[in-house]
Amino acid sequence: MKYLIGLMLIVALNSCKAKQIDPLLTDSTADKMLLYQRSYGGWPQYHGDATNYKLPITEELKAKLLADKDRPDATIDDRSTTLEINYLLDAYGNTKNPSYLKAAELGISYLLKAQNAAGGWPQHYPDSSGYHKHITYNDNAMIDVMWIIKHLAENDMPFQPVDAALKNQAQTALQKGIECILKTQVVEDGNLTVWCAQHDSQTLLPASARKFEPASLSGSESVGIVRFLMSIDQPSDETKTAIRSAVQWFDKVKIEGYNVELRKDPSQPTGRDRVIFKEANSTIWARFYELGTNRPIFMGREGVVKYSLTEIENERRAGYGFYGKWPEKLLEKEYPKWEAKWQ
Repeated sequence: MKYLIGLMLIVALNSCKAKQIDPLLTDSTADKMLLYQRSYGGWPQYHGDATNYKLPITEELKAKLLADKDRPDATIDDRSTTLEINYLLDAYGNTKNPSYLKAAELGISYLLKAQNAAGGWPQHYPDSSGYHKHITYNDNAMIDVMWIIKHLAENDMPFQPVDAALKNQAQTALQKGIECILKTQVVEDGNLTVWCAQHDSQTLLPASARKFEPASLSGSESVGIVRFLMSIDQPSDETKTAIRSAVQWFDKVKIEGYNVELRKDPSQPTGRDRVIFKEANSTIWARFYELGTNRPIFMGREGVVKYSLTEIENERRAGYGFYGKWPEKLLEKEYPKWEAKWQ
């Protein structure tokens, strides 16, 4: 009997020891994100545009990332920072590894701090050089942030484990962000239209960015803004007007009977070309519409406005989406459903 009791005690002690040394569950991609994260919470871009987390972490890269921890180059461009926050919260839900939640909360704190006085988000923070300081709708950057802020404020999953103090701050940030969206909607001839890809952080007026991204009305980014506004529960009359005005503008500037396609073309420097061609029952929109005229405009790397895509050098013509069908689903399905709810 004594032997049996002793054996049971040994098994129990070994079990306790096993629990004590049981390692935390980990996620290899999340672990890489912790290395890339800047000390103040945001994430930069490596390997070109968005960071490629499929690439291995070499000793050389690890040393560089540790040395770069304090660089002021964090951004919300190309889903940077917002992608990592979302991923880390999912990883925390799957692993309960506290380091992932801590990193996500630090990223959220960074976003809250980066919101400017007008309620918008710049493309880069704390770097405020050049166009980086502009309120940036380009490539849905600010709207990606707004979705995180909204999910936080509304305590949606996977944001429920996030510190309550950050959720309280998010409620204020959400309202400021919505006000910024409404204030930056461009008015022409007394009528609300849509938004520019970026707006000056002080005047809120449309602003240019890279040489081929002029101050203009956006047929692309404005779609994501309208979708976000339509997600608001109990929207104000001002918000409803903003949505309806933008939809009317999309309908006004649509280009019917044409389509766009990126094709292989060995005769071109890039080996491909983007062409516009007639196609019945097809509708497209331009990425950039000229302020005051609503004419589609195009700019190459020399920064000169052109009125035909064929006038743009092949590298930009093939490498940038100057035409697309961005508002199509919004106009055909999403907006009618929203209108039926709020008319």
